[in-house]
Amino acid sequence: MTSAPGLDRTAIESIVRQIITQQVGGSAAVESNAAERELVVSISARHCHLTDEHVEILFGSGHTLTPMKDLYQDGFYAAEETVMVVGPRKRTLPTVRILGPTRPFSQIELAFTDSISLGISAPVRHSGKIEGTPGCVLVGPKGVVELQEGVIRAARHVHMNFGDAERYGVSGGEMMKLRIESPMSTTVMEDLLVRADETSKLEVHIDTDEGNACYLDGATKVELLKQEPCSCHES
Repeated sequence: MTSAPGLDRTAIESIVRQIITQQVGGSAAVESNAAERELVVSISARHCHLTDEHVEILFGSGHTLTPMKDLYQDGFYAAEETVMVVGPRKRTLPTVRILGPTRPFSQIELAFTDSISLGISAPVRHSGKIEGTPGCVLVGPKGVVELQEGVIRAARHVHMNFGDAERYGVSGGEMMKLRIESPMSTTVMEDLLVRADETSKLEVHIDTDEGNACYLDGATKVELLKQEPCSCHES
């Protein structure tokens, strides 16, 4: 009787990194080539942002989020706390990580696969653009919150400071492209919204489905490229 071939060490490490990333709701950072070593591409797993009021309803009066793991951007973290997200016909995602700090509005960010599993038709939106989006029910150890809106598939985007923006020749609100080389294929993702401010580190955010599709965990090179405005509707 012959045994099945085992996984090599590289494959095992890749699987472990992916599992850890999904558990903490953080980022699986991949650095670019030496010429752009400061560029980081991160997989943003399913997560939620909550208001102070909703934190207290879900976890008890006076409760505040407990930082568990710092994220790449300074001041942001994955919290110890998780919530159950309930969709139509009682479909659930049982442990969705909360990211801190708290915000003025609550928002749930899912990948396409997550939204299918939950039974919600979540639109692709940029963070904060939740008007007219589906809602859901959040269940915590101390209470329940019914959101009337706020479930989205987060549109891919890139954080950068004003110095990075000048170097790439872009401004906040413009679009860029991400080119990813991996042993499986070369993938180009378009329409990355530029979010520029004074302090952000250079970091691209894509969701779990996008990261898996391009085999980001095995990427050998990533490049951030300026995207020329579309002229397809010009006369």
